[in-house]
Amino acid sequence: VFVFPSLYEGFGIPVAEAFASGVPVVTANTSSLPEVSCGAALEVDPLSVDAIRDGMSALARDERLRETCIAAGRRRAAELTWERTARETAAVYRRVLDGRN
Repeated sequence: VFVFPSLYEGFGIPVAEAFASGVPVVTANTSSLPEVSCGAALEVDPLSVDAIRDGMSALARDERLRETCIAAGRRRAAELTWERTARETAAVYRRVLDGRN
């Protein structure tokens, strides 16, 4: 289980790396992390030790939940590519530049 209860993230690359590695994730429900995880991780209040503990325990005890999170994480990791990021960034630049006179 990878636990990443960060309070502030521009982008949660460690979460994406854990997904790609087939590791279930407990992460914060704040900052950019819910956008990165898209429901593939257990999202918890990073200020609550109890919530973090409960997320870790749930993944340790519940094999079905763990396998579901691993599969969802692998699917999410497959979506998070540099090629996709470059394509989407270029599309934003094109829209901005096309609107300029």
